[in-house]
Amino acid sequence: MEKIGIGGIIAALILGIFFITGISWINNTWLEVKASDNSLSVTGSAKKTVTSDIAKWNSSFSRKVTEAELKNGYAMMKSDEAIVTKFLKNNKIEDAEITISPVSLQKEYNYSKEQMDAPQEYTLTQTVLVQSSDISKITNISKNTQSVIDQGVIFSSGSPEYYYSKLPEARVELLPDAMKDAQSRADSIAGTTGKKVGTLKAASVGVVQVLQPNSVDISDYGNYDTSTVEKEVMVTVKASFTLK
Repeated sequence: MEKIGIGGIIAALILGIFFITGISWINNTWLEVKASDNSLSVTGSAKKTVTSDIAKWNSSFSRKVTEAELKNGYAMMKSDEAIVTKFLKNNKIEDAEITISPVSLQKEYNYSKEQMDAPQEYTLTQTVLVQSSDISKITNISKNTQSVIDQGVIFSSGSPEYYYSKLPEARVELLPDAMKDAQSRADSIAGTTGKKVGTLKAASVGVVQVLQPNSVDISDYGNYDTSTVEKEVMVTVKASFTLK
């Protein structure tokens, strides 16, 4: 019998190891695919239309003055604040609904030679936040600020923001419907393969989407539209079922 050298033995061992490893890899792959074939993952969703019950309106007023005019500038800001406050009160805004910030001072930087030779200027600003459950009141007042401007106030108005305070309750309410939708989708998909949906293996809840009506502008991190009074709240669930 021909003797096999040490080199041949080593080569045989290496081939044997590769053969065993290859068989193991094939078996593991087959088991993974088989397990995958025996389950189905789907996403279900449910949504409802809600009406915002909180409105926020941000605005501000300001004055630009030179360094020498700072004292007079603060006096003008105090006068402007009185005008703005009276305007809000005349529109039935309560004290508890108004937040006016202290005066902030912003130094204006000069970049051109002409500006560098000019007196140093500062911008004085106060922000105004109005928050109320009276949606129509906030909407109307944000559109009718001309009387403040007519009195010499440099007034800047932002768009109202609308929120729904019962979002946690809506989320809980929608979860069963989202789960039913997932079950229905799973039944439909399984039926095309001749199988039936078995037990629920796992389920996870996605982020809540608060959207404009009929919008599809969803995000993986959630979305909260504040531009419309009427909104659609959408909840999603991802569910995995066994197949039989």
